[in-house]
Amino acid sequence: MRIFRSLEEMPADFGPTILSVGNFDGIHCGHLSVLKEVTERARQNHSKAMAVTFEPHPFRILRPDMTPRLITPLAKKEALLAQTGLDALLEIPFTRDFSMTTPEEFGRDILAGRLRAKEVHEGDNFHFGHNAQGTTASLKDLGKQFGFDVRVYPVMMVRGIPVSSSQIRRLLLAGKVSMARRLLGRIFSITGAPGRGRGYGHKYTVPTINLSRYDDLVPGNGVYLTRTRVDSETFNSVTNVGLRPTFGDESFAIETHLLDFHPLDVTAQTEVEISFLKWRRPEIKFPSIEALKAQIGEDVRRARRYFELLRKTSIATKIAKH
Repeated sequence: MRIFRSLEEMPADFGPTILSVGNFDGIHCGHLSVLKEVTERARQNHSKAMAVTFEPHPFRILRPDMTPRLITPLAKKEALLAQTGLDALLEIPFTRDFSMTTPEEFGRDILAGRLRAKEVHEGDNFHFGHNAQGTTASLKDLGKQFGFDVRVYPVMMVRGIPVSSSQIRRLLLAGKVSMARRLLGRIFSITGAPGRGRGYGHKYTVPTINLSRYDDLVPGNGVYLTRTRVDSETFNSVTNVGLRPTFGDESFAIETHLLDFHPLDVTAQTEVEISFLKWRRPEIKFPSIEALKAQIGEDVRRARRYFELLRKTSIATKIAKH
């Protein structure tokens, strides 16, 4: 997948295109369904399959005080989009000047003009142009005027829940990582560098690794059963997201207890990815370090049973398939 970080980077002869425009935060099941159709239609029509997004998220420019934390930071969004079969991703730099683009200018100059769009595929809650004045109805009118077809998709439902980035964000903030996984179509994970901890895990409990400051979306405070990748090695793990109130410092941390740990060569360049599988319990303040240590021991025992059950289920599934 080619990535163009502005309209000017695109070759003049790129296209024709079949595309979808959006923020694509999360790259969830709804996005994937639309992009699958975009890529299939592009193959059938000898066109380029393209996603068009904006960088940074428009809220960061227009409403910085209300900007949601991103489910997928840009690098992860690019990686996930690259797996869809798209030919190209266009990241339009979003500025206050660009925000003044009218729906008609966007349809005429960008979709029909620069991108040579043959088809535009959008969810039925799509809005575009200055003050989000453009709707799917006005997009269809622009398509008739400037020569591209428009396909509109209803909101996807999973177990009675509408699939949307805002819904997934709410679920994650509530600690409901299992339900968020169903709407995303994959396990929610965060990636960063190892951070410097306070030494509590090593001193009082079990080997841990802390994630450095992470500014995008993390699940709500609590304890989770996770898998943690440290560069190329992956460990079953238990992860605490929160303030570590037992120690009295009330400093936010993402601290992971690694099961079956062995010594690792961890540097500032080491990549750490934590995948959140299941909510275990809320974060609480314990009366003593000993009580916390006993609880972590119970968390680890529960985690080992959980991962053993996953292993047996995986083996049984493989046998059944054969």
